Amino acid sequence: MKNLLTTIAFLAFTSIFAQEINWMSMNEALDAQKKEPKKIFMDVYTDWCGPCKLLDKKTFRNADVVAYVNEHYYAVKFNAEGTEEIRYNNFTYTNPNHDPGRKGRNSQHFFANALKVTGYPSMVFFDEKGNLIAPVVGFKTPKQLELYLKMINNNDYKKLTTADAWKKYEKSFVGSFSN
Repeated sequence: MKNLLTTIAFLAFTSIFAQEINWMSMNEALDAQKKEPKKIFMDVYTDWCGPCKLLDKKTFRNADVVAYVNEHYYAVKFNAEGTEEIRYNNFTYTNPNHDPGRKGRNSQHFFANALKVTGYPSMVFFDEKGNLIAPVVGFKTPKQLELYLKMINNNDYKKLTTADAWKKYEKSFVGSFSN
């Protein structure tokens, strides 16, 4: 009986800490939006990017981030130098210049270029109809990312039309995520 309780406690403990973001491809997210409209949160990364790996290890494993993203967004993992075919706005984006034998940096995927991704990692947000909202460039801690996740989910970004409005919003934002 004691072993059974220990096993149940262990499984409960590991399932709490093993929570992960439910990643999918962009094509899957766009298909899912047709059935149930929801915003898209896209992690744009590369294999060689150190801050991208840190984002995966620190921010995307944070219980607050995992719970919020899984509840409010379709989460997309996108390799900006990969070979995935993406069908977006009646166009198929590819990476024809990708060199599979190359180590380190490779050619940028046409979709990353279309999104105007200028650095890695970047997190890109799309509305419920798949329209681009904005990219956010650089590593973010859970607390830093919370601001963007909630601002976009609540549609507050639509009211932030000036730099002063953004500064005021950022200054007054009270988060609840832990780092």
